[in-house]
Amino acid sequence: MAVEAGLTFFSKSPIECPICAAKFFREDMRTGRGRQIAGALTGELRRTYEPSKQFGEVYPLIYPVMVCPECYYAAYPDDFSAVPPAAVPDLHEKIDERRKSLDKIFPLLDFREARGLKEGVASYYFAALCYQSFTKHASPAFKQGVSFLRAAWLCNDLHQKEPSENYDYLAAVFYRKARFFYTLAITWEQDGTQSLSGAKTLGPDLDKNYGYDGVLYISGLLELHYGPKSNPQKRLAALDRAKKTVARIFGMGRASKNKPAAILDNAREVYDAIAREIEEIQGALENP
Repeated sequence: MAVEAGLTFFSKSPIECPICAAKFFREDMRTGRGRQIAGALTGELRRTYEPSKQFGEVYPLIYPVMVCPECYYAAYPDDFSAVPPAAVPDLHEKIDERRKSLDKIFPLLDFREARGLKEGVASYYFAALCYQSFTKHASPAFKQGVSFLRAAWLCNDLHQKEPSENYDYLAAVFYRKARFFYTLAITWEQDGTQSLSGAKTLGPDLDKNYGYDGVLYISGLLELHYGPKSNPQKRLAALDRAKKTVARIFGMGRASKNKPAAILDNAREVYDAIAREIEEIQGALENP
């Protein structure tokens, strides 16, 4: 099934789904020969890519999640076949739920053929659903967070192509879910409920692992832009927590001067933006 000169290839040996026993071939992206022309890094630490003359637009984020095309069980490669035995009954019971969950948004998903942006979004959504059944040893809360974040990114890509389909609204929904799980992952890491050690890389994208600093930064950024804002008191408390979270980047691990500029520069901007909003809310509460 391999496409020798194409953008992607399918595995030569079939993979068996540990939930429904269906067999399928995994698609992955080839590297080299100008397939990935790195562009700018966004404030969300996402690497953009320039289209190439030979391969056109490329979206490496479409491929990392393994998805069974029959039951939509999905997980990252290190976890796919290592699903905890206790989780199998729950994942099997929810097959119909997964199959129907995106019917109205993406009615024609096909994970046996070459993936597009819609399959990319769906793959992260299904992964986030499936990690609910994993034990703490796999760091499921963090993986749910990064999955929703990447789903939001790909939804924004879809919005650029189909601006009338409201994919920007779906992106905002996924950003809010990512914010929830990033906050939860940090809280659980701090109190010992669930470590981040089960995540092979902390991303958030594929080209560089920004480690725990990156997790702290993304958590603060998401709280700033996607945290609830209807209740000023709750908003103030959440921003204060986010400010302390981002501040930890400057005071932990290696000396700040040795940390990537993408982290330090962006983190200072987010810290300052959070501090300004805190002042505004406090001012409004003191002078209603």
